Amino acid sequence: MPWIYWQEDGLVSGGNYNSSQGCKPFSFPTCEHHEPGYTGNSTGGKKPCIDYEYVETPECLKACDDSYGVVYEDDKWYGQKVYEITGEEQIKAELFQNGPVEAVFYVYADFFNYKSGVYKYVEGDFVYGHAIKIIGWGVEDGVKNWLVANSWNTDWGDKGFFKILSGENYAGIESIIIAGEPLPTDKNMKI
Repeated sequence: MPWIYWQEDGLVSGGNYNSSQGCKPFSFPTCEHHEPGYTGNSTGGKKPCIDYEYVETPECLKACDDSYGVVYEDDKWYGQKVYEITGEEQIKAELFQNGPVEAVFYVYADFFNYKSGVYKYVEGDFVYGHAIKIIGWGVEDGVKNWLVANSWNTDWGDKGFFKILSGENYAGIESIIIAGEPLPTDKNMKI
């Protein structure tokens, strides 16, 4: 589990593909996550992510890129604690006190065409479970919702974000909520 890895082994900083940001920039370029038939506002120019499905995972060398100028072990950040949260009010309290939480929900075929508003399943088959980041909550047209950051680029949905019903465990979104706290900054570098 990535959260436990963060706690026990630490994680180094990263950056966008082909950038000199962070210790280990992404190994692959941004790709298009959408299914065939997607009718969103894609800007094009990106290969479909499926093209990378059978690409061998790059070896994880435990060294920062030369251009970064920091030693790998000195760039590590560690988690202090990792925990699960249950219930709408506890999720809100965690968001308010510590910031975003990680969640998983069920994606159905119509979700790929989401553009704005509060997502509610209309039609289409179950596709897969998907990890996302809940960053806030609100009420739109009398409907309580979570504000969620997706990982499908800013050309999908509402500039990479979406809203989904809250308080009902809609599409399983409130069933697995994980959060964590980093070690205090002065202790976070090489321990």
